[in-house]
Amino acid sequence: MYPNLYYFVQDVFGLSINGLKLVNTFGFFVALCFIGAAWVVSNELKRKQNQGLISYQDSKIVVGAPASFTDLLSNFVLGFIFGYKIIGAFVLPDALSNPQSFILSLNGHFPAGIFIGGVFAFIKWYEKNKQKLAKPETRTIRIWPHDKVGDLVIIAAIFGFAGAKVFHNLENWNEFVKNPLDALISFSGLTFYGGLICAALAIIFFAKKNAIPVIHLADAFAPALMLGYAIGRIGCQVSGDGDWGIVNSAFVCDASGQVIAANAQQFTNALHLHHGFYVQQFGSLTAVKHVSLPAFAHLPNWLFAYNYPHNVIGEGIAFTNCSSQPYCAYLPLPVFPTPFYETIMCLVLFGVLWFIRKRIQTPGLLVAIYLIFNGVERFLIEQIRVNTKYEGLPFQPTQAELIALLLILSGLATLVLVRKTKPANA
Repeated sequence: MYPNLYYFVQDVFGLSINGLKLVNTFGFFVALCFIGAAWVVSNELKRKQNQGLISYQDSKIVVGAPASFTDLLSNFVLGFIFGYKIIGAFVLPDALSNPQSFILSLNGHFPAGIFIGGVFAFIKWYEKNKQKLAKPETRTIRIWPHDKVGDLVIIAAIFGFAGAKVFHNLENWNEFVKNPLDALISFSGLTFYGGLICAALAIIFFAKKNAIPVIHLADAFAPALMLGYAIGRIGCQVSGDGDWGIVNSAFVCDASGQVIAANAQQFTNALHLHHGFYVQQFGSLTAVKHVSLPAFAHLPNWLFAYNYPHNVIGEGIAFTNCSSQPYCAYLPLPVFPTPFYETIMCLVLFGVLWFIRKRIQTPGLLVAIYLIFNGVERFLIEQIRVNTKYEGLPFQPTQAELIALLLILSGLATLVLVRKTKPANA
C-alpha cells in the first residue's frame, strides 16, 4: 500500500524524497481522473461541434491593458500559499512527519510565502507589460464549448468535493457529530454519488448560463464519468482509504500480516482473536458480514482477499515493530478488494460507451445508457462492500444502493423520453 507517493517511489525506485509525502496517493489519482475525464469531454465536444450539434458564443475581451490590482493580488496570494506551505514543508523541522496535519494546520514559512508571492505577482506584471498597448483594444472572439472544459473541470472538482463530503457525513452522521470540524476538512471520507449529484447540478447551471445544450453536454460527459470513476478507484485501492469490501472468510492473516487460505474453524479462531477490533467496528462479532470465496483459476490470493497493509486511514492492527511509525496498520481479516473490481468493471463499461458513442444518433441516449450502467454496477458491488445501512428502511439499504436504484430508474425514464426525440443527423 502507498498512502502517498513517497512510499511508492521508495518501494519501486529505492529513493527517499521527503517532498513526495505531500502528494497523497488518493488525491494524485483523483487529479488523474479529472485529467482523463477532461480529455474525453474535450474530444467529444469537438466531435459534436464538427457535427453541427453545438455552436459558439461571441465574447468580448480587452487586449493590451496593464496588469490590474486584482491580477497582481490574486497571483500574490497563490504564490504566498505555495511558498508558505510547499516551501515551508521542506524548511520547517518535522513538517513532513505528518503531511496531512501540516497542510491543514496554520503552520508555514512566512518569509518564503512573501518571497514566492512577490515572484508570482512580478511574473504576472511582466507578462501583461509585454502585451501592453498604447491604447487597449476591445476584440470579439469565438468561444466554443470545448474551450470551457477547464472551467467545467474546476466546477466539477469544487462542487464534486463539497457534495462528496456532505453526503459522506450524512451517511455517517454519528461520526460527524463527534468531531464536525475534522470530518469537514479531512482528506478522507468522500461519497462518489454525493459528488456526482452536486457536480452535475452545478454543470447544468453553468451550461444553461453559457448556452451549451445540456443534452449534448451530458452525452459528452457519459464516457468521461465512467473513465474518471475507474481511475479514481485505483486511488482508493492503492491508498487503502477504507472503501473496501466485506470479509472473505476463506482467508486469514498470519502473525506477519500475510494473507493465507483458511478453513471455517481457522477463520472463527482469527475472528475471536481480534474480537476487540471487530466489536469496536461493528458492535458485535455476529455483525461482521463475511462470505467465503476461495481463490480459483490460479489467480493470486489478493484478488479475492486483501488486508490493505499500511492503509492511509490507519485501520486495523499494527505490524510487529511498526507501531511507532505512520501507516503501520493492516486488516486482521482480509476483505474483498472492491475498488479493484470497480476499476475493472468501469473500464469495461467505458470501453462499451466509447465504442457505441459514434453509432448513437439520438441525443440523450448515451447518457441514459451510462445512468443504467452506473446504477447496476454500483448496486451489484454494494452487495459485498462495507457501508452504512439505513436501519429504519425496508431491506436496510445503503445510501449508494438507493441512489443506484434512482440512477437506473432515471436512465430507463430517459430512454423512454429520448425515443420521441429526432436523431441528431435527421
